[in-house]
Amino acid sequence: MVYLQITLNVPSEHRAAAAAIYNRYKAPFLDTIKGASSKQLLISPDNVIVLHGFDTSAHAEAYLSSPLFAEDVAGGLKPLLAAAPEVRVYTVA
Repeated sequence: MVYLQITLNVPSEHRAAAAAIYNRYKAPFLDTIKGASSKQLLISPDNVIVLHGFDTSAHAEAYLSSPLFAEDVAGGLKPLLAAAPEVRVYTVA
């Protein structure tokens, strides 16, 4: 199991819009991205994290350059962000 964690600095006034983007693209992510197994939205007072589950790190990395991520998700989130996202890939030991 591999997790792709994307940490977003979304000001509180834009969090509802960011959550709407998450909800809009969750099903297409799970239905069309190779190796995708889960997607969760985690919200804290400091940031928003989207945690994606994959079968391999190669599939997690490939998602980052997919049109769904690069154009739809990242494109929709860009005007809502206060800083560039932090992206990390974790492999379950």
